[in-house]
Amino acid sequence: MNHIYSLLDVILPFEWLSYDFMKNAFLAVLLITPIFGILGTIIVNNRMAFFSDALGHGAFTGIAIGSVIGFIQPIWSAIIFSIGFSILITIIKNKTKTSTDTVIGVFSSAAIAIGLVLVTSGGYNYNSYLVGDLLSISPKEVGALFILALIIIVLWILFYNKVLLVSVNISLARSRGINTLGVELAFTAIIAVAVTIVIQWVGLLIINSLLVLPAAAARNVSSNARQYNVMAILISFVSGLIGLILSYYLDTATGATIVIISAFIYFITLILRKRFA
Repeated sequence: MNHIYSLLDVILPFEWLSYDFMKNAFLAVLLITPIFGILGTIIVNNRMAFFSDALGHGAFTGIAIGSVIGFIQPIWSAIIFSIGFSILITIIKNKTKTSTDTVIGVFSSAAIAIGLVLVTSGGYNYNSYLVGDLLSISPKEVGALFILALIIIVLWILFYNKVLLVSVNISLARSRGINTLGVELAFTAIIAVAVTIVIQWVGLLIINSLLVLPAAAARNVSSNARQYNVMAILISFVSGLIGLILSYYLDTATGATIVIISAFIYFITLILRKRFA
């Protein structure tokens, strides 16, 4: 990691990047933004804007369960619970006539209620998971993020066409022999893992915004799928970088500052939308 720090000092000799904790946060932004950019496009395409919010609530419940049981690292129980949570939502959504929003709303409300009951009854401190702290990320955690980003990008390259077809026209996907339920289950499980791992640094309250806003903004100014994906990643990265720098100088919550920048960019693209129609 020292070699990477030295390289950053040479390439980006800025005052805000002179501290190791800012270097770690910058590397985290480099890794998180492409993940959230590409996952966000599918979430928006599927009209599941609150799905990641529900997964965040599920992760919170998993953390609470892990704390009650006595896990040294409650994040593992959160990952397991979130994956199961996402699979259950997807199966119920596909096997019943209940609308997606209703299913997500029911599970989301139940999860956050159960999580709050568990943490308050046990006297556990859960504020860090609600707000998050990107500046506290360690070099080992940056390494874990790198592995996660690599896995998601490889899976994205291999299965993007199938995921896109299922998102755009599920009937056509079925007619071509694609296991649509399997694709949806795999996709939602990947989102569950990504959301759960990142939530400890970003926070439950804004995790959904970081996924949805860049993709929603990109959709306003894109005319095809390739532009959509590229713009989503670009907007996510720009928001993350500007938000990180501003939070350093303004001494504000990093995740929340990034969301504000993302929202600002979204409104700009909304104004420019007619030019790209």
